Amino acid sequence: MYLVQTDTTVGFSSINDEKLSATKQRDKNQKNLKTVDSFNTLKEFTRIPKKYNKLVRNSKKSTFIYPNLSSFRVISKESHFFDFIKKFKILSSTSANKTKENFQYEYAINNSDVEVINNLGFFETTSSRIYKIGKNSLTRIR
Repeated sequence: MYLVQTDTTVGFSSINDEKLSATKQRDKNQKNLKTVDSFNTLKEFTRIPKKYNKLVRNSKKSTFIYPNLSSFRVISKESHFFDFIKKFKILSSTSANKTKENFQYEYAINNSDVEVINNLGFFETTSSRIYKIGKNSLTRIR
């Protein structure tokens, strides 16, 4: 499990969903957000309804929950996190804090296996917007 500065906040990234859920002390049935490096990678895991294709492609720092109930965020090539995510193509991601609490460096470093630091260090910014896409509807969740 990696501790890394994502495009929105400091987060844990891992291939293993169960390890992320255990670290965050939350229900194993709760799905984790997947971060992907490109729309081609996204197409391998879900289908974007044609009606919302343009919205998804043009959005920045937005997470979409698709009709198959999987949630994905495509990382922009301008983001510092892109250099990290492109090595894996897809990673599960969650914020590096206990559920509903603020970021604490000691908690984050104690629960990660590898710390990935760039020249900017670690910082919190606004969280991503979350939209749920249905076949005929779009709902903003956050």
